Amino acid sequence: MWRVDEDARRMWDEHAGTFDEQPDHGLLDPGVRAAWAGVLLPALPGPPARVADLGCGTGSVALLLADAGHDVTALDFSPRMLALARRKGVRNLLRGDAANPPLLPSSFDVVFVRHLLWAMPDPAATIGGWVRLLRPAGRLVLVEGRWSTGAGIPAGRCRELVLRHRRSATLRRLRDPRLWGQDVTDERYLLTSLR
Repeated sequence: MWRVDEDARRMWDEHAGTFDEQPDHGLLDPGVRAAWAGVLLPALPGPPARVADLGCGTGSVALLLADAGHDVTALDFSPRMLALARRKGVRNLLRGDAANPPLLPSSFDVVFVRHLLWAMPDPAATIGGWVRLLRPAGRLVLVEGRWSTGAGIPAGRCRELVLRHRRSATLRRLRDPRLWGQDVTDERYLLTSLR
């Protein structure tokens, strides 16, 4: 099983101090935060759902979901990211590898992952691990994209990978500039799998 290497951990530790400067990372602008709430909250079951936020970064989305009444467990492998999340008020924080999270199987109503699947060496196996964390009626909620930098994962490929493990995978394009703090021309999407 793949594990996060020390170089990757150091890189994200170095980026932690400026991570929230991206509007969609920090959700510091009330309009951006409201736009994300408008996308994410309807994709989740009603509160209080038990949510695993894998690769939580500085915890902005974890806090958004917790403020909406959900019971959020936030996981990241970067100690500096977790320290910033703790300062923001995120309560249930764990250090660990999102590709192999130290969480109990069948214990979450939602597994939420943002901007992470594309970086996994074996995305299909990673999705399989995330699905195992879900209770029988659980939801997998992914925010991904194929960005102008060339990084990322196309929506069709992501959907195909999810359908290896689930019966449904619904895509919603995320083109609204309020989500990103700017106009976007590349591919960005929300994928929700209910079963």
